[in-house]
Amino acid sequence: LLNINVGGKLFQIAYKVAARYPITRLGKLALYTDPMKKLQLCDDYSVQKNEYFFDRDPSIFHYIFHFYCSGVLWIMDEICPSNFVEEIEYWGIHLKYSQRCCRILFEEKQDELSEYLKIERELEAELEPLHSVEQFEGKFLGRFRKVIWNLVENPFSSIPAKIIAVMSSFFVLISIVGMTLSTVEEMKHKTAKMWMEQLEMICAIFFTSEYLMRLISSSSFKNFLRAAFNAVDLVAILPFYIQILFENLDEGDMLYHDELHKMENVSKLGKVLKIIKLMRIFRILKLARHSTGLRAFGFTMRQCYQQVCCLFLFIAMGIFIFSALMHSVEHDVPGTSFTSIPHTWWWAAVSLSTVGYGDTVPDTMLGKFVAFACISFGVILNGMPISILYNKFSDYYAKLKAHEMET
Repeated sequence: LLNINVGGKLFQIAYKVAARYPITRLGKLALYTDPMKKLQLCDDYSVQKNEYFFDRDPSIFHYIFHFYCSGVLWIMDEICPSNFVEEIEYWGIHLKYSQRCCRILFEEKQDELSEYLKIERELEAELEPLHSVEQFEGKFLGRFRKVIWNLVENPFSSIPAKIIAVMSSFFVLISIVGMTLSTVEEMKHKTAKMWMEQLEMICAIFFTSEYLMRLISSSSFKNFLRAAFNAVDLVAILPFYIQILFENLDEGDMLYHDELHKMENVSKLGKVLKIIKLMRIFRILKLARHSTGLRAFGFTMRQCYQQVCCLFLFIAMGIFIFSALMHSVEHDVPGTSFTSIPHTWWWAAVSLSTVGYGDTVPDTMLGKFVAFACISFGVILNGMPISILYNKFSDYYAKLKAHEMET
């Protein structure tokens, strides 16, 4: 018998049984005749007891021992997949010796664990600052840049940093409110317009200063430009300066062009300026820098993009199918709104989304039956992924909050 001591527990295996699997560690131990080679396979050897000692997990070796006795590798659900794989690799046993049912469940558990660890790493990276404090050591004006970095990137580092974070959120809200009020008819007279422009200029100056402070305190300009939040900050301040540039170009054109060309130029420029001004709405994304909920929502969308794409695919399929059905049963009705399949797309879209504006309705009984089927399909379709997205969002939000409390 081959005496095996694993973590203080003694197991006995016949030499001929271990030799059935010559590529395993115990198989080699049973076949080798050179004592030096045998000692290389174990951690220690007792001459008096004739025992080979292995400093491994004895609880998992029970499954290894059972494998040599029966030829089948059993896997229990309570076993840690990573630890079990590490142990069987040490003993030289392949997972193929397990039953197919056990192997499938074990591989699924491995995939779940890998996915869980991947999400944990990404969540930690979501909260990890762009630059650690250690990266400023040895850099030009490292101490000064570290102070600036703490002010704009770490709100919990000091009271001034917390004030700057609150001011940043305040100016974002003020900017959005100002942009909204500028579209009100009563606010378009000269005095109100001047106040709105001054408010926009103050917000733009603050956002520019904040962006420049982050840029100056950055220890790596490449990583700074690649960061998503910094791209949002840049988009938030660019419309103001582009608008000033276009307005100055417009004033220059008026000096050199005739009246007709000037009017055409002003018309085109006005459309461009409207688009540029609309870009200011993206400033609200700056709130995500200090909002755990918005971060969790964005993280959920990135993690569940496959489910979201499938949802849109099913919605598109439903729109095409039910619009074609509705058009085929309603197109002969006098005065119908379902004159063509493209005209029916709107009805199918609002019905599938369960909004149902009621602006377009079927007149025939068969059309109402198709409408009922479309609405029922929309209820089922919308109910399936929403629960998955909500559960993942709540899970990610709780984990982000927990990580924030730890840091």
